[in-house]
Amino acid sequence: MSQSSELPAPADIVAHLMARDAFSQWLGLTVVEAAAGRSVLQMTVRDDMLNGFGTLHGGVLFAVADSAFAFATNAGGLLSVAVDCSISYPVACRPGDALRAVAVEQSTTNRLAFCEVTITNQHDVAVGYFRGTVYRTARPHVLGEHFG
Repeated sequence: MSQSSELPAPADIVAHLMARDAFSQWLGLTVVEAAAGRSVLQMTVRDDMLNGFGTLHGGVLFAVADSAFAFATNAGGLLSVAVDCSISYPVACRPGDALRAVAVEQSTTNRLAFCEVTITNQHDVAVGYFRGTVYRTARPHVLGEHFG
């Protein structure tokens, strides 16, 4: 990135984050769309993601939504961190289900952004509804930089 105040492109930010996100990689997430305030991810439910009932562990579905949420809210260029998240599980997911998570910012202020993520299966049935709030810092994303 040059010395100007230009922020990296949303797709470049999401690719940067994804390259350093071992958990999202373990989930098998694929980024379908990356835009400021929006992301779309896909994945397939594997046997090693199941709970004792033979359905997808709720923590895995939460993680899928959380990744979509993080990518959508960070793609605008400023480091944004979650302060509050919740999820509802209307329908169970089974092994082999193809999931699609669509995250969309609903409202943004100088320091807060509110985002909804809807996760559907291959039948376009909603399997998860997630809502999260991020605190948006004034710190721009710098590609190649590690946070910590």
